[in-house]
Amino acid sequence: MTLSFPSDRLSQCVSESSGQSVAEEGGDDRQSSPTSSPWQVFGSTFITILLAELGDKTQITTLLMSAESQRPWLVFLGAGSALITTSLLGVLVGRWLAHRVQPRTLNRAAGTVLVAIALTLLWDVVPTLLAP
Repeated sequence: MTLSFPSDRLSQCVSESSGQSVAEEGGDDRQSSPTSSPWQVFGSTFITILLAELGDKTQITTLLMSAESQRPWLVFLGAGSALITTSLLGVLVGRWLAHRVQPRTLNRAAGTVLVAIALTLLWDVVPTLLAP
């Protein structure tokens, strides 16, 4: 399952992570006044990641590993540790980028990458759909 994430929300999150907000006009002017409470940031992050991860390959792999090993708690600890590590990496890289790149540039780069992925997937799928 994939979840689309509006670019203006991404911009807001990136700005908030650096303690700054993006002005409505111009988009690149930064001011220091976060608009969301810590619980709002936590809640929106939790819900977004939870919905994005439901039924994905990580969950299916964890399910299979748990069934094979007959040790679900060890699989849970291993999978949880891996997810925490990848999340930490994402947060650290995101924070680093937020200090060096404007939110508008991050939005454009993320959009370009997502369009490239979509085009690559279409390139692979369309020929199989057109084949007799």
